[in-house]
Amino acid sequence: MAVCIAVIAKENYPLYIRSVPTENELKFHYTVHTSLDVVDEKISAMGKALVDQRELYLGLLYPTEDYKMFRKLHNSYTDIMCNPFYNPGDRIQSRAFDTMVNSMMMQVC
Repeated sequence: MAVCIAVIAKENYPLYIRSVPTENELKFHYTVHTSLDVVDEKISAMGKALVDQRELYLGLLYPTEDYKMFRKLHNSYTDIMCNPFYNPGDRIQSRAFDTMVNSMMMQVC
């Protein structure tokens, strides 16, 4: 179902990146970081000139039939944020989150 999953901080840097172990793993990391650059350019353009708010719309970032997968990922991320030992902004290092992401990625193979 998923080939690469990334969790991005509100400051626009990756907290977590996992991709299916393939020969294209570097390509997926490059795609995530390039996407972050696109978002950063859109946000910085807003500060330079008065930009139409509709121009900030990036489009649908995931297919609507994958909503359940997104919900599962969001619930696991929420569990991490509610952990009193997690400092927001740190890299996500959770076995439970890794297991959930791996289960989403195993459905692909």
